[in-house]
Amino acid sequence: MTVLKAQSLQQGRRTLPVRAAVFGLAAGMLSALSAVGAAPPTQPAPAAAPPAVVAPAVSNGQTAGVASITNIDFKQGEGGSGKLILRFDRDGATPDLRTTDKGVVVDIGNATMAANLQRILNVTDFATPVSQVEASANAHVAQITLNTRGQFEPLAYQTGREYIVEIVPRASAPTRAVGSSAATATVAQRVATAAQPRTYTGKPVTFNFQDVPVRTVLQLIAEESGLNIVASDTVLGNVTLRLINVPWDQALDIVLQAKALDKRRSGNVVWVAPQAEIAKFEQDKEDARIAIENRAEMVTEYVPVSYGNAEDIAKLLTDESKGAQNSGAGGGGSGGGGQQFNRGFLSPRGSISFDRRTNTLLVIDIPARVSEIRRLVNQLDKPVDQVLIEARIVIANEDFARELGARFGIRGTKDNVSVGDSFTTVRGTDGRLRNVLNNEMNGDLAANPGALITSTPTTLALTFLNAGYGLDIELSAMQEEGRGEVISNPRVVTSNQREAVIKQGREVGYITTQASGGQIVQTVNFKEIVLELKVTPTITNDGRVFMAMTVKKDELEQFVQTVNGSVPLIAKREVNTAVLVDDGNTVVIGGVYEFKSTSDVSKVPFLADVPFLGNLFKKKGRSKNKAELLIFVTPKVIPVAQRV
Repeated sequence: MTVLKAQSLQQGRRTLPVRAAVFGLAAGMLSALSAVGAAPPTQPAPAAAPPAVVAPAVSNGQTAGVASITNIDFKQGEGGSGKLILRFDRDGATPDLRTTDKGVVVDIGNATMAANLQRILNVTDFATPVSQVEASANAHVAQITLNTRGQFEPLAYQTGREYIVEIVPRASAPTRAVGSSAATATVAQRVATAAQPRTYTGKPVTFNFQDVPVRTVLQLIAEESGLNIVASDTVLGNVTLRLINVPWDQALDIVLQAKALDKRRSGNVVWVAPQAEIAKFEQDKEDARIAIENRAEMVTEYVPVSYGNAEDIAKLLTDESKGAQNSGAGGGGSGGGGQQFNRGFLSPRGSISFDRRTNTLLVIDIPARVSEIRRLVNQLDKPVDQVLIEARIVIANEDFARELGARFGIRGTKDNVSVGDSFTTVRGTDGRLRNVLNNEMNGDLAANPGALITSTPTTLALTFLNAGYGLDIELSAMQEEGRGEVISNPRVVTSNQREAVIKQGREVGYITTQASGGQIVQTVNFKEIVLELKVTPTITNDGRVFMAMTVKKDELEQFVQTVNGSVPLIAKREVNTAVLVDDGNTVVIGGVYEFKSTSDVSKVPFLADVPFLGNLFKKKGRSKNKAELLIFVTPKVIPVAQRV
């Protein structure tokens, strides 16, 4: 039985420190004494063997044979590490880990390997520092070679009949944690209460224990860590472990988990005991605390609430209501229609009442619970910050329209020539033209001006009269351009997580007619045309503002005539959204862009299609309408300081 305590990994085999050898000798003597009935040995104690590969110990009267490797498994560990797991059919194997230029080599003495396990495994796809695993064996020595790449740190330990080698990338080595879901198939993780993943920072140590008492292992760990370890009388049994370059705190956890032990630390002292014993100790301690609370004297205290609601805070501090409703004129501390609660942060004998009129809590409980409730109320009863929400609704319109056309006609009349700006003027030139133009030209000419432009177009009319014939031409041209912009700017201030609504507008009345009982009944109805901002802000912990909001703007377009009367036609613009914005920043929460293009041609068939001259028999119109809606929102947090 030998104990190996190496400070760091070395190439090839490492020698044993003198202290570890002496300690191993003492442990062997203790085991021998227990086996022969405490009789002192008659032969001198053998010196500790210096090699790192140690022959297996013989315990409980059994003769150790040659172990056989039953399974070789490789998987990806935590933090991108590669994990090799070797399983043996019996105790007695003596694995030894060493590093080479190619990677890591594990020599396993006193062990054999089946032929089907002697192969090369390509493990590149596992994305670990290990690229290949080579397994071979001869006689009673097996060898596993891990071909590696990049910087790494080897870590190996043995629990029972499993030997585990981890190749940890150098970058993740300082934060290596054991006990996570990735570290499978170990005895430490098959215990009833597996430890949560944690970071180990202890000095790396190397141990080789063959059937050594657990108390001996704890003493070695105490010497390495500098801690004072107190082991309970119920800490018994032996353990076989091989830990190579493992932090001492991780080694301690592995030993405790393998033997169903647990620890509690207070300063520089660590108490080690079975898990059931520690659980019972803590349960007894909790029962004693509850018993002391049940015998403590009750006190009464009034806790005023300034910024919150006493009823809401009482519900937060309790679990369920007693269901009793107080009544009265509100003349006492529990007046004003209060309701009692129980449990929650209270002791079994405690209770909380609240007074709506004075917004005060009445707490009856033991002093420790009353102090805790007052601390919680002071933490919760704080003024909430306010938020100024400014919305800007911009509606931009741009219109363009152009018309160009001609009207042409020919009639008989006498000589004379008249020129005017329209046919109305020409008709009034003299009596002879008036009759001709009124009688012959009163109807529409070849091209009638369209309706794209509502304004009166500019016209030019000519009439040529000679030899009893009249030639009449009217040219019309018009171009319209319009630009408009409407800006609405609603603002509202509200507290954090409180909905705010601001609305401005009017109601438009209209009359509808319907028959009822043979009579015509007229009803006056109203439609709302409003500008509305509805928002619920929430201030996040990092100072930003989350807003659930609705912005709406209505406009009256016109009245539409129906059989039952005229009804208003309302143009609605609305956006409903939720957005996260930095304090003081402006964001566009919505926008609509509309573009409308219209072309119109009025012409005389066939004649209007004649090149060049056809323009005298047609009229063209073109219009473009652009409309754009943008909605901007700017939140600003207004801090509210608590008054002292």
